[in-house]
Amino acid sequence: MLPFYLKRLFNLFTLVFIIFLSWYYMIYGMTMNMEPVATWTSADIALLFMMWAIMMAGMMLPSIVPVILLIDKINSNRKRQENTYTPTLFFALGYIIIWTVYSLAITLLQWWLHHLALLSPMMISNSQNFSALILIIAGLYQFSPLKKSCLQLCRSPLSVISKQLMPGSLNAIKFGIKHGQYCVGCCWSLMAILFVTGVMNLHWILLLTLMVIVEKSLPQGELFSKAFGVLLILLGLSYAI
Repeated sequence: MLPFYLKRLFNLFTLVFIIFLSWYYMIYGMTMNMEPVATWTSADIALLFMMWAIMMAGMMLPSIVPVILLIDKINSNRKRQENTYTPTLFFALGYIIIWTVYSLAITLLQWWLHHLALLSPMMISNSQNFSALILIIAGLYQFSPLKKSCLQLCRSPLSVISKQLMPGSLNAIKFGIKHGQYCVGCCWSLMAILFVTGVMNLHWILLLTLMVIVEKSLPQGELFSKAFGVLLILLGLSYAI
């Protein structure tokens, strides 16, 4: 059996490797797999769902690296006390599961928006009013009580971890899903901005990833969150004028 510190290194390496594969796909494989589509088939929708799921893994997993390290530290203490602990990678699996569910929902939403001709075959907004609406909603959501509550739980998960992180693989998955729900509640509107900028726009994918990391990780993350909200509202108003 591997020493616990090697397990921690393995967990971190696995997470970084998944992030690397996700970004490799987004940079080199996404544009080849998702060509402009005028008439959607079930195969196109399946490819779109795969694209969103990989994008969400690549964009959201970097933001939970501090949580992964925190859980590993708690597991290390439990291991030293010869107590049972929570497998970290199963927590990450639960987190990925909830973002995969979100990917399915936003895939179906995107298909509907294409059906309404609000999105072009290039997966970018066809309407300035629609773009303005998405950006203003995303900006206003940054100031909402739900956003604030979810962001606080994402930024300071220790109290939740100490109460809800139970030993066992199944409990780890459940807790990963629970934490993922907070992150979806925190970031769903930011991901929807890709409907305005272009779903496969790598510059905006990177920018939104950095915005999520800043909100969740930096000491003044909540202040940055509100600043992002102001900028999004102003950008939305520029589309509306």
